[in-house]
Amino acid sequence: MAKPASRIVRWLAVASTMGVLAVKPTPALAYRPFDGTDAAVADVHEVEIEFGPVGLLREGSQHTVITPAVVLNYGVVANWEVVLQGQGEFASSPSRGRTSIRDNGLFLKGVVRPGVLQGESGPSVATEFGALLPDLRTGGEQSNTGASLAGIVSDRWGWLTTHLNVQAALSREHEPDYFVSAIFEGPFDWAVRPVSEIFYEWDAAAGETRVSGLVGAIWRADENLSFDAGLREARNNDRPVTEIRLGFTIGFSPW
Repeated sequence: MAKPASRIVRWLAVASTMGVLAVKPTPALAYRPFDGTDAAVADVHEVEIEFGPVGLLREGSQHTVITPAVVLNYGVVANWEVVLQGQGEFASSPSRGRTSIRDNGLFLKGVVRPGVLQGESGPSVATEFGALLPDLRTGGEQSNTGASLAGIVSDRWGWLTTHLNVQAALSREHEPDYFVSAIFEGPFDWAVRPVSEIFYEWDAAAGETRVSGLVGAIWRADENLSFDAGLREARNNDRPVTEIRLGFTIGFSPW
């Protein structure tokens, strides 16, 4: 049985995000606070919400408040889900737009080899592909549409779970973008487990090479609700980047 506090948070998240008044819980895995993901998907007709109510980003002299960051996952058939994502940004520099909705995307994610994350032996392998939707900014300005294709491999030992992401994309500026990420999670049976991620990205449109490292923790309040926190330090070419991420992941069935 869920604790009263976690039940309240669950109901608030469901009501504010989906407007659903009665839900049937289902186990949810936390993909936050990472840039990459894992080789698992929502069960059929189940919803998983990854929600970041607030985050702080400092890149060089620019400061940005990220609120909210949302990823909606819906299981459409066995081992396949639809993913819709986006995040609001309030920047101190007009060069990024005073207010914008960025990193929007609509994807299809599927498990092509069930493994440890599905209760079977061996690594889990998944793919995710779809459209990079336009960024929206104040004044009606918006970017173009792009596309991406990714492969994910996850494996688990008694004390360690790893997720490797490799992604190739045609950016919204119609230039190539390549991304490689490795996620490391502590013992899965711990209520609070330490996590980390390193990634490398080459963005041809921006002319940038991005190298990033994240450390954080995931607290599994119950099988349907997890909270996360992360601190990310990176370099975009020669510009330092610091980001704080806070959020939670919740799973439920609206039927």
